[in-house]
Amino acid sequence: MAKTATIQANGIAMRYSDEGPKDAPVVMMSHSLSAELAMWAPQAEALKGDYRVIRYDTRGHGGTDAPVGPYSLDMLGKDAVALMDALGLGKVHWVGLSMGGMIGQTVALAAPERLQTLTLADTSSGYPPEAVAGWAERIAGARKNGMAAGVEATIDRWFSPGFVKSAAAIVDPVRDMIRKTPVEGYCGCGAAIAQLNVTPRLGAIKAPTLVIVGEDDPGTPVAMSEIMAKGIPGAELVILPVARHLANLEDPKGFNDALLAFLKRHAG
Repeated sequence: MAKTATIQANGIAMRYSDEGPKDAPVVMMSHSLSAELAMWAPQAEALKGDYRVIRYDTRGHGGTDAPVGPYSLDMLGKDAVALMDALGLGKVHWVGLSMGGMIGQTVALAAPERLQTLTLADTSSGYPPEAVAGWAERIAGARKNGMAAGVEATIDRWFSPGFVKSAAAIVDPVRDMIRKTPVEGYCGCGAAIAQLNVTPRLGAIKAPTLVIVGEDDPGTPVAMSEIMAKGIPGAELVILPVARHLANLEDPKGFNDALLAFLKRHAG
């Protein structure tokens, strides 16, 4: 496990890890709802030889403060930019999965000068009305029953059944991440996600963009990635066979190969 530290940014204490050469190009990694920076371990290992890898816990998650919500994607984007400022970072290669991809799109639109590239994994640029209602139900369920009650349903969305059976060493720590997520953080970020609606603005994203998605992702299916890939000028789309929502953990080789190749093409 990488060493972590805490720094003040945008009025909260944020936990982060900082690996790799300090003078190398910076890759900043933003995790999904109900996770934390450890989610990115296979990618950090693959990247840290040639890149400075910054992973962080989003507001309400892991070792970052969990103030009373609701939160907004604008707030979460400002958290990320404030962390960049606190660490003295200029431009970064942003890699975000699910919620992290939503934050990445928000940063790409609000502070485009801070992004060298944008990688959007298993995420979306907007939700239909019925999905928004579903988020309200999830938030209410977490407040009533706690995080533990939703662990197995989340695992089913995140990983293929065969992977759950064969990869307990990977899946069990993810169960712990979900269980340990502060209810206030889950509900605050869930409220932010429910408001996601940047599809009409995708054409304004200027950063070179890679879209990665697991072929069997039920939460943010391939169709949502196709919308982003078509809407963002010049965006590339990579579909990873079999994988579900946490494609970076279910198919780390496929994910890393696509990410490293993309970063090398945009090294300037």
